Amino acid sequence: MRFPPPPPPQPLNANVYLFIFESHPIYDQTQGSTAAAERTSLVAEAAATAVAAAMSTFIRSATTKTKYISTVCAAATEPPPPPPLDSASSTPSSYSAAAQAMPILCRLQQKKHMITPAAYHATGVDMHKQPGGHLLTWLDAMKAQSPPHFHSTAATAAYTAWKKQCPSAVRMFKKLMVEAKAKQVVVFLDYDGTLSPIVDDPDQAHMSDDMRAIVKEVATYFPTAIISGRARPKVYEFVQLAELYYAGSHGMDIMGPANATNGFKAKGTRVKDKMGNDVVLFQPASEYLPLMDEVCKILSESSKGVRGARVEHNRFCVTIHFRRVKEESWGALAEKVENVLKDYPTLNLTHGRKVLEIRPAIAWDKGKAVDFLLSSLGLADSSEVFPVYIGDDRTDEDAFKVLKDLKHGCGILVTSVPKETKASFSLRDPHEVMEFLLYLVRWKKQELDGVKNGSKTSPCI
Repeated sequence: MRFPPPPPPQPLNANVYLFIFESHPIYDQTQGSTAAAERTSLVAEAAATAVAAAMSTFIRSATTKTKYISTVCAAATEPPPPPPLDSASSTPSSYSAAAQAMPILCRLQQKKHMITPAAYHATGVDMHKQPGGHLLTWLDAMKAQSPPHFHSTAATAAYTAWKKQCPSAVRMFKKLMVEAKAKQVVVFLDYDGTLSPIVDDPDQAHMSDDMRAIVKEVATYFPTAIISGRARPKVYEFVQLAELYYAGSHGMDIMGPANATNGFKAKGTRVKDKMGNDVVLFQPASEYLPLMDEVCKILSESSKGVRGARVEHNRFCVTIHFRRVKEESWGALAEKVENVLKDYPTLNLTHGRKVLEIRPAIAWDKGKAVDFLLSSLGLADSSEVFPVYIGDDRTDEDAFKVLKDLKHGCGILVTSVPKETKASFSLRDPHEVMEFLLYLVRWKKQELDGVKNGSKTSPCI
């Protein structure tokens, strides 16, 4: 079983957390004895880094959170150790704030406080070598991926600061469309958390009729695909729009209309669907299907003893849902997953929002699915194309990276909390996604009306 590296740190505004650190009573209480205020600005920044990383999950309970900040601040005021001597680059001038934050986080870990992978990653610590190893990595990463129910003033301030780096795609719509003018827009959408809200029961993640109607309109004007971790047939069951391309299992199961209503003809292996329609099919991991069936069956049986556990077979990946499992039982469930996977070295373990996922260990992800779909539509390697990808999960980062590397198009992250991302813009929730898609349709209609009427002015929203 192969474990990819921990997720990168979240881009939280250090000034916000430095303010929390300096405003906390413990700072004043210890200032005289430890001379915290007189230490170098690098150490103060290290404290802020530790606070930012430690709070990246935004603990739901206000009381717990206050106590947690106290612990972080107390650890931060302890004198840092000297820089390591076994590294040529570890001179006092190059000893970064992140490096100085490491002992703070280690002290917190010793006190058995939960530290996110983002916190460890910010210090350069290899979490896989820490006590608790893989399970600590995956469980804490999973918690960090899930938006909190509790939003404090600090959380709101952090989100506002973060949006300066990743502004609202709705507010920046006109700027985006200036870049998209005279180009072929292609729309890629995640499903859960993007077109539908995140719910406790994955079988109840229905999209609204209004969302379905606007997605249908989007597909009328632009090649449109839904790329999800779900099984492709399940996504289609939710969306029920034949004019879309569907990429299930994180892009390992792709199917779409051979002749779309928007005039595009996709290239690829053509087959007939259950209704007898011509479709394009691509399944790069088809030989793994028997293995995925086997693993799903074993995990379904072994997880029965964990109340609330749910194992979902998504054809080319198996998803283990933790959303209905009490957090004190997460370790036991994760251990069962790890024990099963020890016998399957050709499978990878990844994480998402309160899920662990098992996938074939092949070089394929949502980014590769975007590349394939652009190529099959004859739109690859062209500066005249403007791909738009909207998603909310860590797995969407592969697609955001593809668009960033293309240097045209845009990635849009759906989130209500700050996150490290390769996306250029953000939307808060599915409601804002629908608003953005509505703007996109109106923009295209106005553009077409302008062409029809001979207008050379740019369409406005």
